[in-house]
Amino acid sequence: MRVAHVITRLIVGGAQENTLASVLGLRGQPGMEVELLAGPTTGPEGSLEGRAREVPGLLTVVPSLVRAVHPWQDARAYLALRRHFRVRRPDLVHTHSGKAGILGRWAAHAAGVPIIVHTIHGPSFGPFQGAVPNAVYRTAERRAGRVTTHFVVVAQAMRDQYLAAGIGRAEQYTRIWSGFPLEAYLAARSDPDFRARLGLGPEDVVVGKMARLFRLKGHDDLLAVAPRLWAARPNLKLLLVGDGEWRKRFEARVAASGWSGRVVFAGLVPPEAVPQYVGAMDVLVHLSTREGLARALPQALAAGKPVVAYDCDGAHEVCLEGETGFLVRPGDLATLAQRLVALADDAGLRARLGARGRALVAEAFPVERMVTDLAALYRRLAGDRRGGEAAA
Repeated sequence: MRVAHVITRLIVGGAQENTLASVLGLRGQPGMEVELLAGPTTGPEGSLEGRAREVPGLLTVVPSLVRAVHPWQDARAYLALRRHFRVRRPDLVHTHSGKAGILGRWAAHAAGVPIIVHTIHGPSFGPFQGAVPNAVYRTAERRAGRVTTHFVVVAQAMRDQYLAAGIGRAEQYTRIWSGFPLEAYLAARSDPDFRARLGLGPEDVVVGKMARLFRLKGHDDLLAVAPRLWAARPNLKLLLVGDGEWRKRFEARVAASGWSGRVVFAGLVPPEAVPQYVGAMDVLVHLSTREGLARALPQALAAGKPVVAYDCDGAHEVCLEGETGFLVRPGDLATLAQRLVALADDAGLRARLGARGRALVAEAFPVERMVTDLAALYRRLAGDRRGGEAAA
């Protein structure tokens, strides 16, 4: 089976890491020939292109497949993808992310690709944006849905949102957890020397956050409650892992408030180094208001760290209230502060929630399971198609 995956760009991020892990894993499945097409990777978020290029012939960069809406470039990207599919004649095209998802599916349909799959890593419409963008994206997703054979979702919440918007039918959706290599997270421990290099003392309680420094990720809310946290727990420190366009803004706010010794900006961390940073945390907080299911949540749980998350999208599917962490209504800063202080004050509670989370993730999130489930889905869709043609 010839399979082509398409994504807008290969920055360091959950959807991109999911896609690359899927492609690399599927290449090891019997009878699978898999390639990856992506737009150019730019910006401060880092790049996974180097890892993709380690495999000869895996990656094709489509220069016109840019992230921002650009009619001329979008038309060129559509034509380039259609041309590529007509030449390579894949049996299945699997798209990811908003721009590549729309253009890639229509290009595959125009090129006569028999099976078209799209993964919904996060919502492209919702309360996080205005009425006009929502109308545009809903319309685009509905139309692309008409030529989509099947949808993969990283959380059932994505299926529910898209079905409510009139996109596809329930039987067209399959949840496949966004798996990742678990071993380094399961083995992650708090290293005093590493913490010291970050400016974290042995008695400090570390609340970590892993996300791009950008809008909708919730850093403003965390900084807003920080004084309440320090009033209750003077030895609490914040560890922010990630980079982005808003980094200077947050650094300036921290400096102006006199918090420089209490907030650590770790910057961009390569994926293989993330477990060490998670090990340095005592609690992970995730306050994104637009996320299918952030990989930071299962990654922290795999390391035995409890999580506090805004109850958005699929967070509740792994952040189980009172079992693996605590859910907070978005914008409820009082409850957010209470939950973080409660965890900071109770090492036994942290251990209990972390142990339950580790068990959940160890079962559901192995990267091998994700790849096996994807391969099984592809074969089922191919079998359904052959059966349909035979019946016709």
